[in-house]
Parts: sequence; C-alpha cells; structure tokens
Amino acid sequence: MKIAFFDSKKYDIKIFEQHNQKYKYEIKFFEPKLTPDSVALADGYDVVCVFVNDVVDKYVIGKLYEYGVKMIALRCAGYNNVDFNEAKDKMKIVRVPAYSPYAVAEHTVALMLTLNRKTHKAYLRTRDANFTLSGLTGFDMYNKTAGIIGTGKIAQILIRILKGFGMKILAYDPYPNENASKGLGFEYTDLDTLYKNSNVISLHCPLTKETKYIINSESISKMKNGVMIINTGRGALINTEDLIEGLKSHKIGYAGLDVYEEESEYFFEDYSDTIISDDTLARLLTFNNVLITSHQAFLTEEALNNIASTTLENIKEFDDNRKLTNEICYICQNSSCSIEEKCNT
Repeated sequence: MKIAFFDSKKYDIKIFEQHNQKYKYEIKFFEPKLTPDSVALADGYDVVCVFVNDVVDKYVIGKLYEYGVKMIALRCAGYNNVDFNEAKDKMKIVRVPAYSPYAVAEHTVALMLTLNRKTHKAYLRTRDANFTLSGLTGFDMYNKTAGIIGTGKIAQILIRILKGFGMKILAYDPYPNENASKGLGFEYTDLDTLYKNSNVISLHCPLTKETKYIINSESISKMKNGVMIINTGRGALINTEDLIEGLKSHKIGYAGLDVYEEESEYFFEDYSDTIISDDTLARLLTFNNVLITSHQAFLTEEALNNIASTTLENIKEFDDNRKLTNEICYICQNSSCSIEEKCNT
C-alpha cells in the first residue's frame, strides 16, 4: 500500500514512522494541505491520509478517483470537510473516532481555568516583576452551572472533571444517554433552559446542518450576562461575528476557542512575522477576555499514538479486505448511528 500523507508536521512524521515499523507501508509525507492545487501529489497512491483542515470536496474527490485512490483515511474524528455525496461508490472513508477524549476534555478545563483565574496574564506580569493583583479576580467554579452541548465521550469525561469542582451540570443532546446521565449525575434539558441557567457553556457536538452556528445572536441573547463560552469542537458551531458582538456588549464575559470557523489558513502555521489579513480573527485577538489556542486540544503523546495506530490499522483492514471498523456511514453521515455503528436504515 502506498500512502500519501498530507499536511505533515514534525510530530506526525515522527509518530507515524514509529508505528509504521509494524506495517511497512510506503508513506510519502507532504507538507502542503490537500487542496485542489495540491491534489496532483496523490497521483499513484492507494490511500490519502488527511487531517481536519484538508479540503476533500467534489473536485478533489474526483481527481483522487481519477488517480486510482481507493481510500481516504482521516487521522481525526471530525469529517465535516468531506463531500460524502461525491465520495459515495468511489472510495472508502475511515476515521479515528476517539484518539484521546481525555486530551480534549482536559484542554477544555484548561481554557476555563485560565480564563477564569487569568493565569496567562499573571504569568506575563510576573515575568516583568509586576506582582499586582488588579484585574485578576476570578470566581469559584464550585456551585456554578456548566451547560454541556453534546454528551459523547469527551463531554462525559469533562462532566466528571467539572463535578469534581462541585459544579452543577445541565446537558443537551438530541440523542440523550440516560445511563450516562444517571451514572454521572447530570440533567438533560432543552437548549433554552441550558442557555438561561449556565455560567459556563462548552460545545462538544459534531458540526452538522443542525448545529452550524448553534451559538448565534439569538442564542446569546438568552444567556446569562457574563457567560463563559468554550469551544473545543468545530469552529462553525459559533457564528464568530455574533460572538464578537456579544463580547462588545459584555453579554459574553469570556470566550475560550481552540477552533475557529476560518482556521484552515492560519492554524498549525507560523504567521508571527506577517500581518493577519483575516479581520475577524484579528479582532478576536484584541479582546483581553478571549483565549485562543491553535486547535491543540488533541495534542498529547497518548493521542498521537492512538491516531497513528488506529489510522494504520484502518488501512490494514482495507488492505486485508476485512470489515472496516471505523468506516463512516454514507447514509446517515452525521447522525449518532455513524458515530458508534453502521447505519441500519
């Protein structure tokens, strides 16, 4: 099997080369993302391996099919960047459904605590021998209410952590997990109730037509004044312009973003010596109550090992003509069925 690996970073290359010692596949690591401009690099390969910001649209899939590519192996859980209608009957698509839910849940809490207790500001101050405390006041997490949208594996781990702080948990999910609710001690409710009563809102749902811009001007208007919003899911779960208006009006007190709806041009790259031309992103970076990280929630040693081992095993299953454990369902795509099992419709 010949694998074309796009959007390669040093940590990707290191970990995949280690795990590939078991499989002995021929892997070519390409630095560019997969796009209509770079898709020609995949000519002659059996599999392309892509990440969250690679473009897998109609044109790209058409070219991959023309080149004889038989599988797209996503080394991530999300797959909203794939045109399934075009890929159907052309090639298999697999993913890594759960590389480390602990990594993302823990990073979510890191964003919450950093924003609340302003440790990033305190660090910069003390580096300059400034030991004043003005402007660093936070709040007790204890007895506050966290609203969790989406209750999959990551969210359930997050709920366990937040319960440890003594927080009350409200959750929304179109497919409620009542066993988890009873076992972890949280309450399912409707979105309006969650918005109204939550001090902190954290997003852990997939990006679908139904969830795109689930955080918008209307939903923000229903929230508590000074609410904290955390997004470690997908950027387009939040309408960024509406988020900015909420920040300007002080309706939103804090925003922690590990993802951004137009992140593909900037995230994972170094633009420190240039001017950011994305006015919306540049505006977000001016707010002292906004903390942005560059889609790094997944980035732990454990997660990287799980990504590499699962991705290569997905390819091995295909190579051996076995059932594909992590194949994405073409029929239901973003429904709960495609996340845990094959579609039965």
